[in-house]
Amino acid sequence: MIKRILTHSFTLMNVDLVQLDSKWNYRNVISPYHRIYYITGGEGEISHFEKKLKLEEGYLYIIPSFTLCNLSCEQLLNQYFVQFFEETSDGKSLFASNRSIFKVEAKPVDVLNFERLTAINPGRGINRSDDPKIYEKDIFYKEYQELNMQQNTSQFLETQGILLQLVSRFTAPEIIAQRERDHIPVKILDTISHIVMNLHVPLSVKFLAERIHLNSEYFSRLFEQYTGSRPLSYINEKRIERAQYLILTSQAKYIEIARMTGFESLSHFSRTFKKVTGMSPKAYRKHFL
Repeated sequence: MIKRILTHSFTLMNVDLVQLDSKWNYRNVISPYHRIYYITGGEGEISHFEKKLKLEEGYLYIIPSFTLCNLSCEQLLNQYFVQFFEETSDGKSLFASNRSIFKVEAKPVDVLNFERLTAINPGRGINRSDDPKIYEKDIFYKEYQELNMQQNTSQFLETQGILLQLVSRFTAPEIIAQRERDHIPVKILDTISHIVMNLHVPLSVKFLAERIHLNSEYFSRLFEQYTGSRPLSYINEKRIERAQYLILTSQAKYIEIARMTGFESLSHFSRTFKKVTGMSPKAYRKHFL
């Protein structure tokens, strides 16, 4: 159990206490990181397809990465918020089986955790427009990565501990699939890292197997044993996740998105995208924008 949970670590992006008004009204938000809100006053709403949750004082909310949602406030909304990336040794998010929005009643320790997280990470507010399509850009991600590198060991460990505690508030079985994981071989971990860092270039099973000196069929079985997916399925899943994000947060043309996510042609990209999401890239953008 402990080894399974500790395969997940988190990278802080933003944390702050803010007061929002009717300008906080954004549709079709989809981000590559998790968000947790703690409401201290006022009201708002978040929705995910047919599921709607009222943002109420005294409650915690989580929006897992790659969860499409709408955010709104009619008058005033006071909230602590934290945005953070999840990193895991096998590339599977804690919320991979249930990407939706969730709500739990806050406890006194949650308030203390947000206060402490903000205190040890000063200046980590968005500090610019609160429109995700403006602040979600690579240049700003790099800015926050540099701030994380400046943390001393004590700040880093305490930040990790607080984020783990906040995430633990959403670990009910109906939210997070509980499964034991065997120790993952170094070669598979290395392959996962290589895939995630190289989605934009051609990746074949033969190439991935040869780079770690394994037979292709044996490599495929081993990869599936420890990740739950065959190599090509895993690669396509990660590429389409990235494509969904690019479609909704950039003005890039479909052929450019296909290139940036490693597809050899627009037709191959479109077929794969529709197979995974049930929509063509064009229909997806039209539906959600």
